Amino acid sequence: MKTIVNITLAAALLLTAPLAAFAQEFTKGTVKKVDVAGKKVTITHEDLKNLDMPGMTMVFRVKDDAIFAKLKEGANIEFIAERADGKLVVAQVK
Repeated sequence: MKTIVNITLAAALLLTAPLAAFAQEFTKGTVKKVDVAGKKVTITHEDLKNLDMPGMTMVFRVKDDAIFAKLKEGANIEFIAERADGKLVVAQVK
């Protein structure tokens, strides 16, 4: 009986472990410039831990046009940046 419980527990852990890899951390930043026509935004941000980058000011592509509604110059935001097609993009904003 103990063996069945141990196997079940191990299987459950194996199924949930990959989900942790997909959990991304939001990063704090301040919007400096918004370029809707160019689909870009300039953000001064804290360390991007998921990309192993220090805090700095940089230009990001915007993954989805709907994100622009949350991007106003001077606004303090929390966002997720990721690499897509070799470029850095803002994937989510809250």
